[in-house]
Amino acid sequence: MRTRFSRRTILKGGTALAATAVFAEPIRAQAPAPAAITPELIAAAKKEGKCAFYTAMDLEFAQRLGKAFEAKYAIPVRVERSGAERIFQRIGQEHSSNIAACDVVNTSDQAHCIVWVRNGWLAPYLPEEVAQHYDKAYYDPNGFDVVTRVLVSPIAYNTNLVKKEEAPKSFMDLLDPKWAGKMVKAHPAYSGTIMNSTWQTAQVLGWEYFEKLAKQRIMQVQSATDSPKKIQLGERAIMVDGAGYFIIRFKEAGDPVEIVYPTEGTPVATSPSAIMKTAPNPNAAKLFQNWMHSREAQQFLVDWARQYSPHGQTVEKPGVRPLREVKLMKEDPAAVEKGAEDIKKRYSAIFKV
Repeated sequence: MRTRFSRRTILKGGTALAATAVFAEPIRAQAPAPAAITPELIAAAKKEGKCAFYTAMDLEFAQRLGKAFEAKYAIPVRVERSGAERIFQRIGQEHSSNIAACDVVNTSDQAHCIVWVRNGWLAPYLPEEVAQHYDKAYYDPNGFDVVTRVLVSPIAYNTNLVKKEEAPKSFMDLLDPKWAGKMVKAHPAYSGTIMNSTWQTAQVLGWEYFEKLAKQRIMQVQSATDSPKKIQLGERAIMVDGAGYFIIRFKEAGDPVEIVYPTEGTPVATSPSAIMKTAPNPNAAKLFQNWMHSREAQQFLVDWARQYSPHGQTVEKPGVRPLREVKLMKEDPAAVEKGAEDIKKRYSAIFKV
């Protein structure tokens, strides 16, 4: 049986791990100088010949991103995709076993990076375009992580099953008895997006809101990418939370779905990426991290993945509400990091899952 690593377990283990030679280097007091993609870096990365990318991105986009990098630099990217909480557990398991397998990690829960930085598991690296075109709120001041994408978790519905004039406009509207047995929701124990969504909603509406929502016979799924698929297929009429970008992609493909940005505010999660200090391919990791946050890759994220980019030079496609025009709930990674295990336990007790 595989050991399950909670945040508390990893935090406790971090002290012992940091005592080994691998993790002995202290955290830097300031960010490294911005690094450009140079011929020397490309040559060193090609000599290593591969890059391992652990990510909470949806699999299809992560693979497309990896293939785009490979087409540009002739370096294959091995994508290991799972929910953010599973990625977090896997990183902890590998470090406890002295396994160095991950080069670059991406999570949809900023709180994970707080733990990894504290444990000394990340290598500082600041891509040049990040320093030039990203607001400082989107990267760690010591260069340990960079926000790759900004995720929102709105309500959505199937337009064949719900009339526009009857569609819910708020989270409170979901408590109407007419929606009982017709909704789907993702789980905070698997998804970083939903961990943040759950915490933010509880801050705004209280945990008693979820106690009432649980009486509505909610279909529970794991990932933030699962709930959009359930309403796309018509298995449920309404998505309580989930990946808003999937709804945009489905709608653009002609599927009968529509987004609702709830009146209370829409939950938001920043999704950072970082280089592991034990990366087996450190130069390929730097090249991939640098390219992934370039305008080229970030525009691909906007155009194909339909996600929000922190890069100041990207351009949104028509038909998508700009992030600045969405009323957002407030993200608080430090609070989520401290309360994650309690959030999962409380949620599981309420929904009995």
